[in-house]
Amino acid sequence: MNFIRKNIYNPLALGLAFLIVVAILFATLWVLVPPPPRSIELATGFPTGLYQKFGERLQSELAEEGISLKLRTTGGTSDNLALLNDPHSGIDFAMVQGGVADISKYPNFVSIAGVFYEPVWVWYRESSFKDDAGRLSLLSQLKGKRVSIGNEGSGTLTLASQLLEASGLSLSDVHAEKLKPLQALEKFKKGELDAVFLVSAAEAPLVRSFYETPGIRLMSFDQAEAYVHLFPFLSKVTVPRGVVSISYDLPRQDIQVLAATATLVGKEDMSPALVTLLLGETYDILKTYSYLQKPGEFPSGAGLDFPLHVDAEIYLKDGPSFLHRHLPFWTAVWIGRFAKIVIPLLVILIPLFTYIPAVKNLLLRLKLSQVYDELKVIERNASNPELKEKNYKDLADIERRVGNIKVSMLDAKELYDLKGHVGEVRGRLNLNA
Repeated sequence: MNFIRKNIYNPLALGLAFLIVVAILFATLWVLVPPPPRSIELATGFPTGLYQKFGERLQSELAEEGISLKLRTTGGTSDNLALLNDPHSGIDFAMVQGGVADISKYPNFVSIAGVFYEPVWVWYRESSFKDDAGRLSLLSQLKGKRVSIGNEGSGTLTLASQLLEASGLSLSDVHAEKLKPLQALEKFKKGELDAVFLVSAAEAPLVRSFYETPGIRLMSFDQAEAYVHLFPFLSKVTVPRGVVSISYDLPRQDIQVLAATATLVGKEDMSPALVTLLLGETYDILKTYSYLQKPGEFPSGAGLDFPLHVDAEIYLKDGPSFLHRHLPFWTAVWIGRFAKIVIPLLVILIPLFTYIPAVKNLLLRLKLSQVYDELKVIERNASNPELKEKNYKDLADIERRVGNIKVSMLDAKELYDLKGHVGEVRGRLNLNA
């Protein structure tokens, strides 16, 4: 306390204290507003799927902005969710098929955006449905058939099981095989399967491998409206004749398919700047995905399992911020971080500035009051001859200090009054000399 009392009038000490407070606030806010990471990892899916191809495109775009994106191939959506949920996996984002996740198990996951439709393709061999004129239009027709329903860990397995169950079929009602897409394709070509479930975007290279197989067709879901009503995460999509392959004329007529939404998912504590960057690059990538979706339909905030990240919601509604619209990414990031630090400081400091004159006046009065207290002691001891030398010495010290006090014109009267009183005390000492 003595140290504080001694230095309360010291401008250097006050300035140093002010700088220390500002530095503490600045450091605290700097930690609370960290910069986006320079390296991230995305869980995709099969090497031949569109998740992987989308990841490769995104990897290339992010590299131009100075961010390294690592891709990890997996068995599909279920594997991706498990990896994203594992704090030791190193996965920051994941591609997730709509309708697969139990969102109650992942309360800290958020959607960045839906990025494209993933139709439920049911490829079938015409010769396997001779009793139905070689046409498969209801899933109930699969009873007793050899069907690939997707591999373990894939969204295809989850969704195919749900659709079969809704159609009144259990896995024991069909000869279900849990195969990876390429394994299913090989068995399909050998005539060892009657139908194959495949959930994939029309642009995926994997789809080409299927339609090049002779003697197969694509199922049109005659009950598409009913399935969409039962499963809100699905959409009914019309696939125009020949859009999958003009040369193979697939499909051979307009068909109705069910489609989930492929979603880019992350954790709720991700960097807002990174959300903005991912969405911006996604817009550019999806311009070439035009088989089934309309221009501008994706990225989208509709039909998502996980809640939409708040910054993604703002971006999808209003577009990028002013800074990100007109400045390079990292320039916008650093300016944005600086603003997030400076603005709170100004909110704190500006009101303080309004009190500076009052504080300054209070400090001056305290300093003058201290001098007056010392003058009272000298005046009280003026008639004591034993304290004569001490009184003169103390008074000289007061005169020196008062002479060094600098005040504004508004406070000049108080200072000159004090000087007059100091002179009166010296006169009293001289009378008693």
